[in-house]
Amino acid sequence: MKNKILSICIPTYNRIECLNNCLNSILIAKKNFNFNFEVCISDNCSEADVHSLVKKYSQELEITFNKNDSNLGLGVNILKSVSLAKGEFVWILGNDDLLLPDTFFHLNKLLKIDRDIDFFYINSFHLDSKFVLKSNQTFNTKELPKNMEKFSLYPKSFETNFLNLVNHKISFDFILGMFLAIFRKKIWDSNLFRINQDFVKEKNVYSTFDNTAPHIIIWSSGFKDSKAYFKSEPLSVNTQGVREWSDLYPFVESVRIPEVLDYYRLAGLKFHKYLYYKNFALRKLFINLFKIYFFKNIKGSNYINIRKHIIYNLFYPSIYLGLIYFVIRKIFKLIFKIR
Repeated sequence: MKNKILSICIPTYNRIECLNNCLNSILIAKKNFNFNFEVCISDNCSEADVHSLVKKYSQELEITFNKNDSNLGLGVNILKSVSLAKGEFVWILGNDDLLLPDTFFHLNKLLKIDRDIDFFYINSFHLDSKFVLKSNQTFNTKELPKNMEKFSLYPKSFETNFLNLVNHKISFDFILGMFLAIFRKKIWDSNLFRINQDFVKEKNVYSTFDNTAPHIIIWSSGFKDSKAYFKSEPLSVNTQGVREWSDLYPFVESVRIPEVLDYYRLAGLKFHKYLYYKNFALRKLFINLFKIYFFKNIKGSNYINIRKHIIYNLFYPSIYLGLIYFVIRKIFKLIFKIR
């Protein structure tokens, strides 16, 4: 049996209508181009009948399926989905992500650019989930709208070192979105020991860095000396509006994303770049802290370490400039509204 080039790994929980559209997008891409891949799905004990859906698609897709006996938390389920993979490379997709009809055609060419490349940053399109879920029918990716907004606005594809991808102009969240990367699995496997097993098993969503972004911990250490490639033309679509963690977004934006940079710094990101990007990442700290502590519908206050997440960051000027800009903008809006 021929070794797989790619394993598409999908950690899933409920949202079966999204998983259905995700798998259908993979099937459409397969029918457009014959590519050597597999799909690995780890179900985190969904209430929905995921097994029956997987069984339907297994007739035309090679799928390895696992269902956890209980909900093990997001972090553990991400790791579990990748553990099922047999491919040389892995692509972790959320169940609400979609492939484009011509994804495999372009991916086949991309993976042949340089056999020594270990990490590919693959750009993605944004799309409101309402467009995809507007009917009860399975979504056909051949009907995607034109002129969708790109996740990364960086205009050119290029080969580089992995740490050079750490740039807010390339990825504003510094590759926190796991759907943005295709990576060599053997390097992932050899760096699994870096995950704190107690922290990753914490079931409260985003309560620790390990259960928020175990992929960042592995990528930053394992691929720090690797050749990488940025592809500016998107090969996927990430839909917005169905994520259960929207009430945690201010926390993720101003606490977890700056922490991502701490791991890159440990991996060798140059100090001046670290300071520059950290300043950018903290630009909304005061604004988001206000939301977290004073808006009832925003969560994350109990995960904040006052010393680490606030006091240690007070010397970054962007947190003050961001607050001033926010206040001035609100005043101008109020003035023009009155007039």
